[in-house]
Amino acid sequence: MANVRVEVKGDLNKALKSFTSKVAKSGVPSELKKHREYSKPGVKRREEKKEMIQNFYKRNKRKRS
Repeated sequence: MANVRVEVKGDLNKALKSFTSKVAKSGVPSELKKHREYSKPGVKRREEKKEMIQNFYKRNKRKRS
């Protein structure tokens, strides 16, 4: 489990905003989403392949135009 520390120096809203950004950067929400239910190995492979293809197109989007 990841530890996220935020110091509150006055404004509570600013501390809450920094906390949510630190939690998002640590990857906790995405890991929870992945482990919410069991997925078969073949399904995992298909999803990883699909994600790799999407990332490839995103990275090379500027190069094509």
